[in-house]
Amino acid sequence: MGLGTMGAAMAASARRAGLPLVVWNRSPAAGADLAAQGVEVAHSVTEAVEQAELVITMVTNADAVLSVATEGGLLGALKPGAVWAQMSTIGIEATGRLAAMADEQRPDTYFVDAPVSGSKVPARRGQLLIFASGPDKARPRVAPVFDAIGQRTLWLGPAGQGSRMKLVNNVLLAFTAEGVANAFALAHRLGLETDSVVEAFDGGPLVSPWESAKFRRIARGDYSEEFALALALKDVNLALSEAGSERFAVLAALAEEWTTIVNDGLGYEDVTVVTRALAT
Repeated sequence: MGLGTMGAAMAASARRAGLPLVVWNRSPAAGADLAAQGVEVAHSVTEAVEQAELVITMVTNADAVLSVATEGGLLGALKPGAVWAQMSTIGIEATGRLAAMADEQRPDTYFVDAPVSGSKVPARRGQLLIFASGPDKARPRVAPVFDAIGQRTLWLGPAGQGSRMKLVNNVLLAFTAEGVANAFALAHRLGLETDSVVEAFDGGPLVSPWESAKFRRIARGDYSEEFALALALKDVNLALSEAGSERFAVLAALAEEWTTIVNDGLGYEDVTVVTRALAT
């Protein structure tokens, strides 16, 4: 359920693994590529989920998940014993509300909170890290699909723990991205060539494989979306809503800077576009 950048890539990974698959998206055109590959595209939420053993939601935010679950009819249409794996990043409070709603309205089903770490490229390759949490009985039911879309699934306990770990993950990512952006922007202002910065640090102890890939995209001037800045900012704000901006003042300052850049129209460029914004 949801065929944006991540959802479409995850669906493609499931298809490559030979898993029977039905997809749905609010805008039907998003399913055209999968339909051309023989994947069934449902016309409604209820049509998509009524025979499914496992339903995955991968949409933009908590409001979108809630809309699919209630107005769209997901909760009511689930078959007894089915698993709803909520894999969108929506924060702790919203995850708790959805888990309680599922428990109250459909106690004959299983709710799994399982946001992922990874952007478009690892999603396409089936190499996501899945932060899963929920009932033990759901684990064998989701394993074939999680194995198809991810390289590793980390089970963390009751539903909600996955969303907690995802916020920690994305705060680390945010500071890493901001460090890369500041370093390259400073190099630009000091008159250093981008290629020389890449040569100086790529492959060294300070640079992770993720940073190395971003270095090379920055050197090419490629800021096309892998992980959109607007979505990264959403996740930072979710973390701040739990942690508090006064205690986490540096994270709050990062959010303020990114908000300005998003408001300047760069929100759906890659998170590395901060480099370009700071260098100009």
